[in-house]
Amino acid sequence: MRKVKMKLLEIREIAKDTIEMKLTDNYITEVAKPGQFISIALPNYTLPRPISIANIDRDKQELTLLFKIMGKGTNELAGFIPGAEIDCFGPNGNSFPLMSGEMTKVLLIGGGIGVPPLYYLGKQLKKQGIKVVSILGFQSSENVFYEKEFARLGETFIVTDDGSYGMKGFVTDAVTSVPSFNAYYACGPTGMLRALTTQLHNKTGYISLEERMGCTVGACAACVIPTTEGGYKKICHDGPVFAAEEVIL
Repeated sequence: MRKVKMKLLEIREIAKDTIEMKLTDNYITEVAKPGQFISIALPNYTLPRPISIANIDRDKQELTLLFKIMGKGTNELAGFIPGAEIDCFGPNGNSFPLMSGEMTKVLLIGGGIGVPPLYYLGKQLKKQGIKVVSILGFQSSENVFYEKEFARLGETFIVTDDGSYGMKGFVTDAVTSVPSFNAYYACGPTGMLRALTTQLHNKTGYISLEERMGCTVGACAACVIPTTEGGYKKICHDGPVFAAEEVIL
């Protein structure tokens, strides 16, 4: 992890209260891996804002972040304009392990703002020749984003709570539409992940936890989670990615 100044290239709203930011630097874009996040320091706030990395273009030294406006901090961040220099720390946390060997088909399952880190992961899996199928869950049609981007990676199912777009229901309902796959990766609300890990208990799986963090570097112990072996792990430091059977949700 290193402190860097990233320059804001582009910023736009891509769905209701959902912002896409593209930034550039010559460090994080070179070393970050799928599943990691960066912490953004805002002038008027003591604690940084952790945001998952949605994509990296190493040739352009460009990093993409997607985040939802949920409070004063993210609202302030959404107000930045291109050309601004932003203090960032990263990359933070661990990454998704990339499948190899016998793995030929994987399932990506994202819920809401848990969708972004799965996009960069999907791109890397596809590069390895692994077939990617995605299930993306949102509250309603106005919340849907990155459908076309995921569709370029492989078959993609959209699920909405109210049925206003795609399938009606939850991501767990759509899992039955994918008859066979070697492993799954998921990111989203804890309730969603709990239901998925129960449903897919006989599959190899990795989950990325959405959790409110404090310091984002493992010093404050504000984001701990119990493990199946006893004790606790810090999501920001030991995660945010864990094997599905490793933690108790």
